[in-house]
Amino acid sequence: MADEKTGREKPVPVTPMPEGAALETIRKLVDLMEQHGLVEVEVEQADMAVRLRKGGAEATAAPVPVVAAALAQPAPAPKAAEAPAASINSPMVGTFYASSSPEADAYVKVGDHVAEDTVVCVIEAMKVFNEIRAEMSGSIEKILAKNTQAVEFGQPLFAVRPD
Repeated sequence: MADEKTGREKPVPVTPMPEGAALETIRKLVDLMEQHGLVEVEVEQADMAVRLRKGGAEATAAPVPVVAAALAQPAPAPKAAEAPAASINSPMVGTFYASSSPEADAYVKVGDHVAEDTVVCVIEAMKVFNEIRAEMSGSIEKILAKNTQAVEFGQPLFAVRPD
């Protein structure tokens, strides 16, 4: 929200985070900005507020932490030996859940056959639970993510032997 007198945005109070956690969060946000072609992103949670904006002098005057895309270091590419022949990858950054609730059975387990429309897991992103479908037909060979694990965009979640 802009200040009526100066026209500049009002400062947002920010609670300090441990240095390593803040840097890792900022790097993940910068990676997301690059992947999706975003110029600005703002995230507010109970314990943190971050606004990232690419370029320009205005970016350095922002009231919350601002980081240029140049700070992000690209993640190392996965080795060919680690990647399965076919995999179901995460379409977003979030938290992986193997079942709809702690008491429920997992959506799929090793050896299960999946079709393109089979729900294989749920990824929670910003308090929204997104059902992830197999989008291929085959048998689950390995579950690569652990329940409640944070996952990245494009991260393999399941190794699949296609039909």
